[in-house]
Amino acid sequence: MDISVVIPLFNEEESLPELYRWIHQVMDDHNFSFEVIFVNDGSTDKSWSVIEELSSQHAEVKGIKFRRNYGKSPALYCGFKEAQGDVVITMDADLQDSPDEIPGLYDMIMKDGYDLVSGYKQKRYDPLSKTIPTKLFNATVRRISGIRNLHDFNCGLKAYRKEVVKNIEVYGEMHRFIPYLAKNAGFDKIGEKVVHHQARKYGKSKFGLNRFVNGYLDLITLWFLSSFGRKPMHVFGFLGTIVFAIGFLSAIVIGADKLIALAHGIPQRLVTDSPYFYIALTMMMIGTQLFLAGFLGDLISRSSSSRNDYQIEEAIRCEN
Repeated sequence: MDISVVIPLFNEEESLPELYRWIHQVMDDHNFSFEVIFVNDGSTDKSWSVIEELSSQHAEVKGIKFRRNYGKSPALYCGFKEAQGDVVITMDADLQDSPDEIPGLYDMIMKDGYDLVSGYKQKRYDPLSKTIPTKLFNATVRRISGIRNLHDFNCGLKAYRKEVVKNIEVYGEMHRFIPYLAKNAGFDKIGEKVVHHQARKYGKSKFGLNRFVNGYLDLITLWFLSSFGRKPMHVFGFLGTIVFAIGFLSAIVIGADKLIALAHGIPQRLVTDSPYFYIALTMMMIGTQLFLAGFLGDLISRSSSSRNDYQIEEAIRCEN
């Protein structure tokens, strides 16, 4: 099969028939063999009934229905598990992503050799309250991820080589960082294609400003896990050692100052009357806790079943 189109959705009953007809027309025009996987993320409207009707009329239509709303990342994860096409295309169900972009995305994967191609909605039909935070967010992700050639990490229109979606785990709200996840899994041939962005035709946006706050928190989590997930002692142990050493040396200085004063008969207040003593003691305690956190994290990491789960592209073995 050439293409799998994975479409997560929530309350999009009005747009689904039109979206499928558009996808079908594009596939027929280019002689692609394809499947369309609708993932109904706990919709409360008639979206699932529409999917069932489309599936009864078209063998290419598949559907997954969640009992409740879990979010876009779980929807993509389940869609990726079901996808069988050589190239997997993801798009939103609100008709803001154009299926006419599919042939170009397919060629960039199959002919140009990219592992992942992300759409870039250079001209957007969104309010400034959404576009300005989006630009700031994408600039931050580019900086941290090291993927400098992408302008829109969160664009729903993306194309993947099949091996990519089968070797990454999209969870929580990590759909915003799929290119970063792919890079961490060893798929570093990541490209971008300028795509057409259309104004929403039906319904309303499902995302609020809180997604930007959550996005930054998820980005910090992903950065930490990719950098220190398998070696927590390297960060916690290092910080703990530094903090403990500063506290310990400070305590020595306070004690030495007291001893020098006593040796010269200079009146000196008790060490425990000095606030610096308690600051030093607190730093030693915090340093010890950080070191133990790193030690425990290392023990947990070593006992993990995925500790030696490395991405091996291919291997050559000698036969006896």
